Amino acid sequence: MEKSYELKGIGKSFPGVRALDNISFKAKGGKVLALLGENGAGKSTLLKIMNGDLHADEGELLVNGETVTLHSPQEAIAHGISVIYQERQLIPYMSVMENIFLGELPKTKLGLFDKSKLIKDTQKLINEFGLSIDPQEPVGMLNVAYQQMVEIMKSYRRNPDIIAYDESTAPLTDSEIKILFDIIRKQKEEGKVIIYVSHRLNEIFEISDEIVVLKDGKYVKTLVTAETTEAELIKCMVGRDIGDTYANLKRNDKYGDVLLDVKNLKTPYIHDVSFQIRKGEVIGLAGLVGAGRTEVARALFGADPVLSGEIVLDGEKVHFKSPRDAINAGVALCPEDRKDQGLVMFRTIRDNVSMPVIDKAVKGGMFTDEKKMTELAESAVKKFDIKTPTIYKNVVELSGGNQQKVILGRWTNELMDTKILILDEPTKGIDVGTKAEIYQRVCDFAKQGMAVIFISSELTEVINVADRIIVMHNGHITGEVKREDATEENVLSLAMLD
Repeated sequence: MEKSYELKGIGKSFPGVRALDNISFKAKGGKVLALLGENGAGKSTLLKIMNGDLHADEGELLVNGETVTLHSPQEAIAHGISVIYQERQLIPYMSVMENIFLGELPKTKLGLFDKSKLIKDTQKLINEFGLSIDPQEPVGMLNVAYQQMVEIMKSYRRNPDIIAYDESTAPLTDSEIKILFDIIRKQKEEGKVIIYVSHRLNEIFEISDEIVVLKDGKYVKTLVTAETTEAELIKCMVGRDIGDTYANLKRNDKYGDVLLDVKNLKTPYIHDVSFQIRKGEVIGLAGLVGAGRTEVARALFGADPVLSGEIVLDGEKVHFKSPRDAINAGVALCPEDRKDQGLVMFRTIRDNVSMPVIDKAVKGGMFTDEKKMTELAESAVKKFDIKTPTIYKNVVELSGGNQQKVILGRWTNELMDTKILILDEPTKGIDVGTKAEIYQRVCDFAKQGMAVIFISSELTEVINVADRIIVMHNGHITGEVKREDATEENVLSLAMLD
């Protein structure tokens, strides 16, 4: 019997929001069905219903033609369903093997914990994935990419019939993506139902057979991957033709004086890093994973200790002992991991926007100016078109693109005096429409006189958004390229220099 997963008339509402409205489609075994849509289209809500984390208000779910009702992830697992979320569901202080086999640790004939079998079974799985991970290493000690691979292995070893991948490649390198795609192809050959969620259109064209497009919580259409184009997909998602995203950018062409001068900077992770950036300029930091781009951002933001070298900001030498020092001096960072490092997820939009300026939002010298905090949040929602019914919504309930806009709203509100804006992977996990918005925002910030440092693993972004590209490898700067001279080939060649 062919495996299948079907949704019929699925609807879901939250206070002030109709998240899903009459969604119907069918995913068949032996095929990869991509789920595509802008942030806020309803993809995450749909996956949570699929996993039993949420219950639909109306409609039905069918597994292999049979109606099922799921009240928990455990019930989903019992029906052979596995959802690999973008937010990792791991216990950091537990080992790789304990996370992978959590709840089903092997036992001896006497009923005792069988550690040797656990190590052996985990190592066999790791070898199948072609990874270099110690089964006994705490998950919290792994980098983000390896943590994601552990999450995938945790699902894979259960041998589910229906698997959903939610932005699983976001933290992965090209070699790790290849490993994952090989695993997905194997699952496809075994007749499993695979639902693949990604904003990376090149991946969708590579791995999927069919594409379901959602918009504003509604089903738009199903397309056969081999018979569609990127332009058609974008038009279905966004509702309009966004044209050549980069060619349409309104850039700043007037730079001011040197605003930031970094001289021979050294931290435990980077060495002899030197560069300048002018007011109104956008520089890109490019490099392969582990090149040191994020570490430069952290050093400039006072999050990592500087061992030697100088940071000169607006003509004055500065030494930041903490991020608070950097913020007070006008340096802001949108970090790579916005959920863990950029936002307080279970606090409201209002709280998150006003957090760094709460000491300035006072009246009478003693009390927090609640009205001012509300005004700042409402202004950010309006300015960045944050999709929310209220500023009192917790940011954990927002889509990834809207969460990123909250961070941008925080650093550019009227009480901030941001001079240097550092954006580390600002478009990770964000749809093409919102990406286009963020690219233009970067140019707008530059026009306002800010200096912007733009970090991205997507070379196309760096090459087309930045005015100059500084390339790094293994903690060192290996070269610099102007936008008009930049190609993926010459940037990559610098990124691989020792």
